[in-house]
Amino acid sequence: MRRLAADGAAVVFTYATNEAAAKQVVAEVETAGGWARAVRADLSEPAQVERLFAAVDQHFARLGIVGLDILVNNAGVPTGTPIAEVTEAEYDRVMAVNAKSVFFAIQHAIRRLRDGGRIVTLSTMSTAYATPGEAVYAASKAAVEQFTRVATQELGERGITVNTVSPGPTDTDLLRGAVPEEALQGVAQMTPLGRLGRPADIASVVAFLVGLDGGWLTGQNLRADGGLV
Repeated sequence: MRRLAADGAAVVFTYATNEAAAKQVVAEVETAGGWARAVRADLSEPAQVERLFAAVDQHFARLGIVGLDILVNNAGVPTGTPIAEVTEAEYDRVMAVNAKSVFFAIQHAIRRLRDGGRIVTLSTMSTAYATPGEAVYAASKAAVEQFTRVATQELGERGITVNTVSPGPTDTDLLRGAVPEEALQGVAQMTPLGRLGRPADIASVVAFLVGLDGGWLTGQNLRADGGLV
């Protein structure tokens, strides 16, 4: 989000619970000369996805902007529960956040995207690198990849590109809260580049896809994983 704002985009982003962190991001963007707004939403609920896009319309209207140029789908929750232990509630929650929210975000964005727009969805290397405990997570992201492929065909005549970015292990608070340090070090050494990904690495790939130089790429799944897969 910071990268797109730095590149000149007016950005509306969502957060689930941490209002203080969202406000801090907005303040950082504005201090750097950019424009950003945060909207709290539980994207697992289609009604809140609809409310989000209504809020986007209102924010952009104040800037004299009608429509969208870019949608980046980055919502997601992990799970590491073995198949034998997954509850229906956990299954429904992961699918709702990781897959259903993306589908309806794409739907609402299509109605607003200008010709020549960009959609980027975030998946995971786990759809190609099977790991115990990630069946539901990987399945939810595989659905996202298929939404992307179909949207490519439906939107191509309007010049709208639709691509997926599939990060490998990326050094975030979420990852460090879920994976022990010794395991992270082991994963880092598995990559040819010898380190974990950084948020800026993924942001650079997204920025390329939504920028002028990415206009001839569509229907692609770029695995930004440091060569792990």
